[in-house]
Amino acid sequence: MSDKHDPLADTSISVRKTVALPADQIKRAARLGSATLHEAGGRIGALPSSIKPTAASFRLAGPAFTVHCPPNDNLWIHRAIKAASPGDILVVYASGHYEAGYWGEVMSTAGMVARLGGLVIDAGVRDGALLEEVGFPVFSRGLCIRGTGKDFGATGWLNKPVLMGDIFVSPGDLIVGDIDGVVSIPNERMSEVLLAAEKREAAEREILTRLRAGESTLQVFGLDR
Repeated sequence: MSDKHDPLADTSISVRKTVALPADQIKRAARLGSATLHEAGGRIGALPSSIKPTAASFRLAGPAFTVHCPPNDNLWIHRAIKAASPGDILVVYASGHYEAGYWGEVMSTAGMVARLGGLVIDAGVRDGALLEEVGFPVFSRGLCIRGTGKDFGATGWLNKPVLMGDIFVSPGDLIVGDIDGVVSIPNERMSEVLLAAEKREAAEREILTRLRAGESTLQVFGLDR
């Protein structure tokens, strides 16, 4: 290993701070489902369907704090816990290496203490039962017991765009996760998509009313031709 100094203390390495999202918009987003936001935005931002909450009750909503870490190494995620702001959602790309447990009970506890908003990682985590006990929302590809390294010379970065599946996630994008999955809404489209999602939910409530009154889905959607 190379020198173990903390790169966050090195003035030659800058960490871009996440753009703060208005609290009222985060609350609105938290009330909406990930699928509703995806559809309302024009079917945008769906992260890989294999990324799901490690506990069914986990939900999250907040700004993305992005992390690119080397394969089989979680040091940059530890650095992200220190660098991120309260409410930030850590969105981690692990260089396409899934077979490792990059996160566990200890890091969930650290994230809870730092008042972060949750973790979305395109890879594995471990300590599944304990993660639910801690209560810090964790979304991952699944559980994996394989350990990770901490190479102080390995390349990674914080709060720059990352590719999750076929979706680029930028710092400050709105991240919403629930039992269905995770959606990323570009920061500049957030207000528009939230309004469209709320209108979509109102329209769906009307559809449910019509169905309960006896109409068929063919009638409701104009498909009975």
